[in-house]
Amino acid sequence: MTPGRLLAGRYALTEPLGKGGMGEVWAGRDTALGDRRVAVKLLHTDRIAGTAADEELTEDLRRRFLRECRATARIDHPGLVAVHDAGQDGAELYLVMQLIDGSDLADHLAEHDPYPWPWAVAVLVQLCSTLAAVHALGVVHRDLKPGNVMIRPDGRVTVLDLGIAAVTDGTEETRLTRTGTLLGTPLYMAPEQAVGGPPVGPAADLYALGAIGYELLAGRVPFSAPGAAGLLYKKLHEEPVPLDHLRPGLPPGLAGLVHRLLHKDPDHRAPSAAALFTDLAALLAAHAPRTDTSGDAAVPLDPTRPLYHPLAPWPPARPRENDLSASLEEIKRLLGQGRYADVAELLCRVIPVAAARYGEGSPVVRSLRKQYAATLLDTAQYARALPEIRRLADDLTAERGPYDPLVLQLRQDEQLCVANLGG
Repeated sequence: MTPGRLLAGRYALTEPLGKGGMGEVWAGRDTALGDRRVAVKLLHTDRIAGTAADEELTEDLRRRFLRECRATARIDHPGLVAVHDAGQDGAELYLVMQLIDGSDLADHLAEHDPYPWPWAVAVLVQLCSTLAAVHALGVVHRDLKPGNVMIRPDGRVTVLDLGIAAVTDGTEETRLTRTGTLLGTPLYMAPEQAVGGPPVGPAADLYALGAIGYELLAGRVPFSAPGAAGLLYKKLHEEPVPLDHLRPGLPPGLAGLVHRLLHKDPDHRAPSAAALFTDLAALLAAHAPRTDTSGDAAVPLDPTRPLYHPLAPWPPARPRENDLSASLEEIKRLLGQGRYADVAELLCRVIPVAAARYGEGSPVVRSLRKQYAATLLDTAQYARALPEIRRLADDLTAERGPYDPLVLQLRQDEQLCVANLGG
């Protein structure tokens, strides 16, 4: 896949945003609507089911995919990325979505560690609101995780991906992959979802909420193990370290709410996302100081802001230094032209400048390093790409664990570099 492709005669792909085992996500422009910025998810039909696609399988996947797109597009909620279009172009299914600016929750946590507990609760409150809307229409997300959650500049929390959601219409359950395939991310997956069996319900999403809340407050996931089997064993037979031991000073009741969500029995978690919203919002109102979001005191990416000042105007962004801003625009232009070698050289100069300004662990620098590694790989500069890929993989493994999809992809890229270098 290269920048400049016109998908379905309408969507111009401009730059890659990420990739995984089932496909890729690209930034693009909707040429039919004044070059509106969009995100385009491409799904490869021969990978979705884990087997080579034949004509019958491709048609079945297309039907299921489009049905789920229609179902999820019905959900009108500010906490869910808007779906604009869906269809098929050649052997690829595509989903056109709203392009969201901000920082994903994993990067946001890495940049603000220890994460303020009011921020953690505000994130959970907003996610509860979104899940309540999703569950009300018979949809179960099944893969809620920090990498699928975006913190927007004004503090709004947006769920990006419903790609493996289960849709129930009262007669059958549909899903993007065939029955028997492990779906979701093991670190945040409910025990009943990992074991398999009957279709999981909304309680599985509440477990994922608990795992996210635990990680935001403790700085680590509730369970970790070298493999998926060991992780499942711990979820079924062990208890996470009490949050009160890892994070003293939490308001009364918060740790208990999070641990309840991590209960092994789905019937013993919160009754619903709506009920959990009520409990968390009350706790935030009773114990958290309100952030001052007036004028220059506003804090970008503060997730409490939409709760305390939902309609307050956002102060204009401070201008960035011209040289770095111009360099970032030039990188986008070169990517659009497919001039990857030039992009690599420009990124090599820009990254140290960005690191000095924003900090080495900032989302801006992390994003630039991801682009740099991908560009070096695309231009077969394996000797230069290898240390960059290893650095990213090690950093993300420490933050997200070894089973995060991006970590797994980086490890594959690492092996590709080693193989091409004769290692």
